[in-house]
Amino acid sequence: MTETSKEYAVALFSLAVEEQLEKTVSDGLKTVSRVLRETPEYLDFLASPNIPIQERVGAIDKAFSDGVHEYVVSFLKILCEKNNVRYVHKIIGDYEDLYHAKDGISTAKVISAVPLKKDEKEKLKAKLEAFCGHTVIMECSSNSAILGGVIVHIDGKVLDGSLRRRLRDIKEKIET
Repeated sequence: MTETSKEYAVALFSLAVEEQLEKTVSDGLKTVSRVLRETPEYLDFLASPNIPIQERVGAIDKAFSDGVHEYVVSFLKILCEKNNVRYVHKIIGDYEDLYHAKDGISTAKVISAVPLKKDEKEKLKAKLEAFCGHTVIMECSSNSAILGGVIVHIDGKVLDGSLRRRLRDIKEKIET
């Protein structure tokens, strides 16, 4: 679904750029994302093939027509009609990547073994900005499975500084 989600994101972003509505559409998508994350059963409703499409599309109008730009509402309807509404979060993420790339901003998904402290986040952000040469927005999460260190996904690259990877590298050297 990755290619399809990127195609949807590119199509919406192209329209937004053409109409000079990149930020407006981005804000609308953030609203949609927030609502769907807060009420996951609503996304289940929109994706349900057992509910008539007219009812699902009507629900989109009712929920979002007053709060987000008409392009975002129409976009959601298209996703619903094409049975791709389940991928809305991925599509929104892809749109945001395009939006930030246009402004020279990268989003770094940072995974650490334990939650990073404020000063650690600031130091890492400074290093990532020096590495990329532009502004970086960090999305941090933790996963104890990496044992220690951090893994960073940025601009299509993976920077793996995890203890798990280092131990795997040592093991491979010992085995050869």
